[in-house]
Amino acid sequence: MDPHALFQKFVSFTASVHQVTQEMTKDVRPEAVTPVQYQILEYIAVSQPVTPSQISDCQHMSLPNTSREIKKLCEKRLCEKYADPEDRRKQYVRLTAEGKAMMAKVFQQIEARFRLRLQNAASQDLTDIGHAIDVLQSKVFDPGK
Repeated sequence: MDPHALFQKFVSFTASVHQVTQEMTKDVRPEAVTPVQYQILEYIAVSQPVTPSQISDCQHMSLPNTSREIKKLCEKRLCEKYADPEDRRKQYVRLTAEGKAMMAKVFQQIEARFRLRLQNAASQDLTDIGHAIDVLQSKVFDPGK
């Protein structure tokens, strides 16, 4: 396939991913957290443990703002910071039991919406979708892993 045409398809696909993500996560954020804090919790939930710098980079936030939001989340007992046992200067962030429970509830709501979207898909379609996601993950989103 022509690289330019493939890129155009990719741009269209990523725009669709953002739109569907918005639709599937609409109104699932717990009232106890701000939208920014929710985004941080969601990132930690799928990537933990993470460093404050990783959160900052992913969320396009300054490190001081990220640190302030992490502190607020720690105060709400939704996440915790801890030092790397091999390098005490390096800090990691992970969800607490309360944070895990909250995010599990959120992900249940999102999964229900996901299942609803796929309720009429044939078994082979589900297999193909799973394979397509695997290929995108390994070749586009995490090519170094």
